[in-house]
Amino acid sequence: MSDFVSNMSDNVNSGDNVNTAEVVLSCKDLHKSFIQGGVELKILTGVNLEVKAGETVSITGSSGSGKSTLLHLLAGLDRVTRGEILIKGSNLTALSDNQICKIRNQNLGFIYQFHHLLPEFTALENVLMPIMIYKKVDVATKNHAIELLARMGLNNRASHFPGQLSGGERQRVAIARAVVNNPLLVFADEPTGNLDNYTSNKVLDIFFELQQELKTSLIIVTHDTEVAAKTNSHYRLHNGMVREY
Repeated sequence: MSDFVSNMSDNVNSGDNVNTAEVVLSCKDLHKSFIQGGVELKILTGVNLEVKAGETVSITGSSGSGKSTLLHLLAGLDRVTRGEILIKGSNLTALSDNQICKIRNQNLGFIYQFHHLLPEFTALENVLMPIMIYKKVDVATKNHAIELLARMGLNNRASHFPGQLSGGERQRVAIARAVVNNPLLVFADEPTGNLDNYTSNKVLDIFFELQQELKTSLIIVTHDTEVAAKTNSHYRLHNGMVREY
């Protein structure tokens, strides 16, 4: 990759143009609880958070603290017990499941610890999947996906199936899939937690380069403080609430 990639870790914390940017996501007094064995189990107890356009945010916390639960709520993958979540002014808590699905498909990207690629589709088809869900893929869109794979160093792997790719390659395909729609916001849940340190750093460098170029916002849940240090803002989830680190 270019020298720009190798210097990304030094530049990503600068916060240039973030402080004055518009808010793309906010949650207010967010609560989430589950009933387990007839007893209410409180996971989140009043989370307040804002994410601005182009901002990178990391959330750390101990295992079982509710990091993934929070991410799923913010992404509209689960419903809150109380509180509200606004994405570009749309209150997810007031929308139907179909309306949330449309927002999620066209405006949000997702990266998980395990890539969740569809094994029966090629790398290119997996990248195009978010677009294939709601419209026919045209030549320009296909070329865009091919270009993304090339940026990921996978220009010769577009026709390969997930089972023919290494773990790092599969995760790079997942990143390309997450940004193929030029999303407003990308959610990442331990995106390199299943990779060795060398591959993890390589994948993250590529990812942060793309994030900076696309100016998409990012919320990343991680147990790795070195990963968290690369973001503009770092929060810790403890006792059901987030505090700036």
